[in-house]
Amino acid sequence: MLAEKHDVFQAIADPTRREVLYLLSNKELTISEITSHFPISRTAVTKHLKVLSDASLINGKKVGRKRIYQLQPEPLTEVKQWLSYYERFWNNKLSILKHVVENDHGSGLK
Repeated sequence: MLAEKHDVFQAIADPTRREVLYLLSNKELTISEITSHFPISRTAVTKHLKVLSDASLINGKKVGRKRIYQLQPEPLTEVKQWLSYYERFWNNKLSILKHVVENDHGSGLK
């Protein structure tokens, strides 16, 4: 049976996993340290870590009897590239809004 691989978009779709990434952006943490930030079981956190690891967003290394997790942000480049394509639509809408607001002050809008 093939191991299920998760892509970056699947991995960041869950708010708990996004929070784990945020925590790991500040420093490397053990599973106990990560678990302490959530109202879920260690087993549930382990499952989230597996998804993040499968997407290559984190790396766990063995240090003594503990496993230390660290952020691997490189795969997030794919998300950034995807978002940057759509950013132009937001910029266009904001430009139109700015034009309307600046040029519509005499139309009775208060």
